[in-house]
Amino acid sequence: METSSSEARGLVVDPTMPVPLFEIRELAKVYGMGDVAVHALRDVSLALDERQFVVLLGPSGSGKSTLLNIIGGLDVPTSGQVLYRDVDLTRADEATLTAYRRRHVGFVFQFYNLIPSLTAEENVALVTEISEQPMLPEEALQMVKLDARREHFPAQLSGGEQQRVAIARAIAKRPSVLLCDEPTGALDISTGIVVLEALQRVNTELGTTTVVITHNAAIASMADRVIRLADGRVVSVEDRTDKLSPSQLSW
Repeated sequence: METSSSEARGLVVDPTMPVPLFEIRELAKVYGMGDVAVHALRDVSLALDERQFVVLLGPSGSGKSTLLNIIGGLDVPTSGQVLYRDVDLTRADEATLTAYRRRHVGFVFQFYNLIPSLTAEENVALVTEISEQPMLPEEALQMVKLDARREHFPAQLSGGEQQRVAIARAIAKRPSVLLCDEPTGALDISTGIVVLEALQRVNTELGTTTVVITHNAAIASMADRVIRLADGRVVSVEDRTDKLSPSQLSW
């Protein structure tokens, strides 16, 4: 009978323990050369578990976006390793990274990047047409409570509604991980809470690992794990059990 590597090392595997979706080991990213080198990440090691809602906190220049881009396959590190379900992304070629981004990763950015000439439903359909087992566009819009606005164009939608269309577009391909870079950065508090509620719904109902970059410390209160960065380093990792709902947040 075959034994797993854990069993072979005499380890007892607890089936109730979280399963890492990503394992990040000694990650570094340097831009430039010589005296003008910028160290965006320095020796970053951490894990992101399946189904978690993770918040990355830190000031501008702390390395949050660089880390998110490497996790999402948009950038490659100078050194170190990123494992996605035991697949080494840092050794992958561009074709493999493209397939990884297309099949497994959803992106949400501060600015919505919707196509103005397409309706909300048509913007979401752009992703479903190139996905293997997508949701119906109306199903994705229903997840973010925008199915009644599916025939509206971006100019007919508020900022928060446009961001929820962007979330629907990102989740329509059923990604394993949703990566969000300042998704509420351009929104007021009441609109931002509606967007955060949509992200929380995706995380809990679809089980999508959700990673949110923000400089807004209040958002950390709704996370399972809070990772703080400064000067390219992880300065703290906090696992939370006393999460708040988005409606309880204030900033």
